[in-house]
Amino acid sequence: MFWRMTGLSAASPVDTILDKENFTLEELLDEDEIIQECKALNSRLINFLRDKAQVEQLLRYIVEEVPEDSEKKRSFKFPFIACEIFTCEIDVILRTLVEDEELMDLLFSFVKPDHPHSTLLSGYFSKVVICLMLRKTAPLMNYVQGHPEIVVQLVDLIGITSIMEVLIRLIGADENIYSNYGDTMQWLENTDVLEMIADKFSSSDSPEVHANAAEILCAVTRCAPPSLATKICSPSFVGRLFHHALEESRPKSVLVHSLSVCISLLDPKRLASASYQAFRSNLSHGALVTASPETVDGMLESLGNLLKLLDTSSAENVLPTTYGFLRPPLGKHRLKIVEFISVLLTIGSETAEKELIRQSAIKRSIDLFFEYPYNNFLHHHVENIIVSCLEGKRTELVEHVLNECDIVGKILVAERLSSLSTESNGPTVPSEEKAPPRIGNVGHMTRIANKLIQLGNGNSTIQAHLQENTEWVEWQTNVLVKRNEVENVYHWACGRPTSLHDRGRDSDDDDFRDRDYDVAALANNLSQAFRYGIYSNDDIEEAQGSLERDDEDVYFDDESAEVVISSLRLGDDQEGSLFTNSNWFTFDGERGINDRLSGSVPSSSPNSEETSLETEEADDGKVIGTEDEMETACLGNGSTEEAKDAECTEQPNCSTADEPLQNTEGIERHSDVLNGDTEVADSEVSSEQVSHDTDVQQPVKEIAGEDVDEIKTDAVKASD
Repeated sequence: MFWRMTGLSAASPVDTILDKENFTLEELLDEDEIIQECKALNSRLINFLRDKAQVEQLLRYIVEEVPEDSEKKRSFKFPFIACEIFTCEIDVILRTLVEDEELMDLLFSFVKPDHPHSTLLSGYFSKVVICLMLRKTAPLMNYVQGHPEIVVQLVDLIGITSIMEVLIRLIGADENIYSNYGDTMQWLENTDVLEMIADKFSSSDSPEVHANAAEILCAVTRCAPPSLATKICSPSFVGRLFHHALEESRPKSVLVHSLSVCISLLDPKRLASASYQAFRSNLSHGALVTASPETVDGMLESLGNLLKLLDTSSAENVLPTTYGFLRPPLGKHRLKIVEFISVLLTIGSETAEKELIRQSAIKRSIDLFFEYPYNNFLHHHVENIIVSCLEGKRTELVEHVLNECDIVGKILVAERLSSLSTESNGPTVPSEEKAPPRIGNVGHMTRIANKLIQLGNGNSTIQAHLQENTEWVEWQTNVLVKRNEVENVYHWACGRPTSLHDRGRDSDDDDFRDRDYDVAALANNLSQAFRYGIYSNDDIEEAQGSLERDDEDVYFDDESAEVVISSLRLGDDQEGSLFTNSNWFTFDGERGINDRLSGSVPSSSPNSEETSLETEEADDGKVIGTEDEMETACLGNGSTEEAKDAECTEQPNCSTADEPLQNTEGIERHSDVLNGDTEVADSEVSSEQVSHDTDVQQPVKEIAGEDVDEIKTDAVKASD
């Protein structure tokens, strides 16, 4: 490595410590560069750390609590550095750990019941164990299999999130681990780890324990060994979950998280992480997620008890709000029950649909939609319930929603009374001191109404029901159509480009790709703009000094130009924009710049006025030279032109009229011979234009300063 080369850097502080005769592990841990040296595979350092005594001391920093009056280094820095050394994944150090029974016992002594479990050290313990799972999978699993009490101890500490992450990976419920170690998971078939986790809903009142237990079980439904997946889908396990959830003495968090596990069982993709969906996309893409009939039957047995919790008439708690009161508030448990009903309707189970109709679960959910007009979470789930029923293949569901639930009539009533009713006996009560606010579920009602009309075009039952209701036809014509026109985002101008009107998409990326930009012209314009100094406030000399840069410094390639286009794509709506094919570089200030520069340049011919006129009439792409460059053009290159004219005078077949010569600085000259008088018109162009306009540059003779007078004399003789 560069910093290890002799003579280029000082010796590493770690090597300085290792050079001592008597040094300690604490001295190394106190050095800030120890982690970098470990990652750089410092052989002397690794050979020291791989020793059993050093590995044991590193483990003690991680698993042992220290007194409160200890130094901060011992309490914070040393445990952190020790954990980072293990997670550097140095094979010899990890091998020393997993191959020694005493060191493994010391590591897992952290999860014993009589051991303190601080959040800080729990995180360090979790990182080390997960590192061993990734790099030393087989030895670690063999150790855990030989000590089954470790699984029980981890389940008891499930309320600590770091321990929960260890348990998820230990039972194979992680899509990134054990893809090649399926044989090591066979021993889990004979354990009761899932039952122990589910029993945490009954034995603990901590919401953190309930949430972490549900997270592990949901992870098992997404990715787990076949034995655990079969067990968690069994009716007995589902019955165990509902038994804990429906106990009256249990907190509501048990019900909420138990239903989360059931929802994950019915539709695992709802709670799957993005990484897992990408990992399993080749297997599940395009396929509907269906639950086994036995699993659904086990859930339907407790449906009646769940629906009883949706009754809000007996609740007495009151929640004050900005618009009034909620008597009672909906609560997380009722919201989770409605979500559970919504998922039951998406699995396509005829048994579940008939049971939901029989127990009026759909009707009760729709009633809650109108009783709580400001709970958008509830509105979302109820809308999914209605859409699932209307899009279903069974006529019973459609007729149930239209007739028994009377969704059309309830929408019309809510539209007539668009403000919160003060005479309603529902749970949402407006404040007496304020005017009743407008109900907050109008947007979802509009979506449901549009869905009814859309599905009615292909369903005679829905079409007939809507046409029979004259109030609906009138409301659709006078209210819904106008509302849809107002809410059509494709008709909103709002200062945006008019090209977005009536478009089938609203994507800036697509809009950019639809435009036909001349990237080459843009790159040329940008290069000239930076040469002029338009984008800076520097003086004109600094701006013109940019001519001395190489082409690579000023030229914009196509990729860079497209980046600029994408960030300022709206600029082409204006005439003369940077992004048009027109030459926007023409501006009135050019004459002033020419005059100001030409004032300090000595005239190279008697006809200075004619020379100035030719300079002003030059192309827009020409760039004005600096004062030094103009002097060089008049004294050096001008003599070269005169010498060439003299040589051509002696040769009758030589033509010198309007022949361009270019020097290394991109200066172009035209020599006009009129009545023996030589007239030099100086103009300068950018290096980019020279490289594009001429394929071959003609060489330029370099003439020493002492030969100028002799060349002038020869030129006079030739003209005579």
